[in-house]
Amino acid sequence: MEAIVRVAREQGWPCKIAAVISNRPDASGLAFAAEHSIPTVALFHKEFPSREAFDAALQREIDAFQPDLVVLAGFMRILTPGFVEHYAGRMLNIHPSLLPSFPGLATHRQALQAGVKVHGATVHFVTPDLDHGPIVAQACVPVLPDDSEESLAARVLEQEHLIYPQAVRSFVEGRLSLQNGVVRIAEPAEASAVI
Repeated sequence: MEAIVRVAREQGWPCKIAAVISNRPDASGLAFAAEHSIPTVALFHKEFPSREAFDAALQREIDAFQPDLVVLAGFMRILTPGFVEHYAGRMLNIHPSLLPSFPGLATHRQALQAGVKVHGATVHFVTPDLDHGPIVAQACVPVLPDDSEESLAARVLEQEHLIYPQAVRSFVEGRLSLQNGVVRIAEPAEASAVI
């Protein structure tokens, strides 16, 4: 989230970051957002009787800001199908693996145990199937012989901070399209001119 905010402001994206909303009142992203004059909301999921009740409250809070795009970053909750469908085609997530490999948790451990030679991160549209939405962007890192979960995670995180802002910018600029479940990204207008 911080990388997206910083890049959006540095590059002057044609958008407004409407709010930062967290299910953890102690999330450091809330303080970062407040420091950057971005409205914040904290909804502690444990204060709700069910996943459906939490998602309904979360949806009300998000919709109050009328966003064109919902960007998940560090949001470690499985969302209900109704919530996901409400934001179909306008909710992105980033996952620390090269999907469809290693969905769910402990992706770096899974990669090391599987003995893969490359690992990475994936930006994807969110669908009701956990970590299986249409892929927007991916980045790879080599898996080194002496890697630990921590060292591999650090290299993957560097790539996440590069590809997530790029993917969000493509959406903001209207360059993303879904065609038969596959994401297509048009070149930026300035890059399409032939000289």
